[in-house]
Amino acid sequence: MRIEVNGEAREVAGPTLADALGELGWGPARVATALNGAFVPKAARAGTALKDGDRLEVLAPMQGG
Repeated sequence: MRIEVNGEAREVAGPTLADALGELGWGPARVATALNGAFVPKAARAGTALKDGDRLEVLAPMQGG
């Protein structure tokens, strides 16, 4: 299916948010996710279904000052 990830069109095969994160290389990473503008906690990713046209934002924490 075709979704938008951080503003870029991407193809993913997995039916859930957790599957897509794994495909995109963020499987084990500590990231924050939002689907169509709504925060999705880590515990809910495996049960969150994706559909064509969804907008996914993935944010990694940064250190610095």
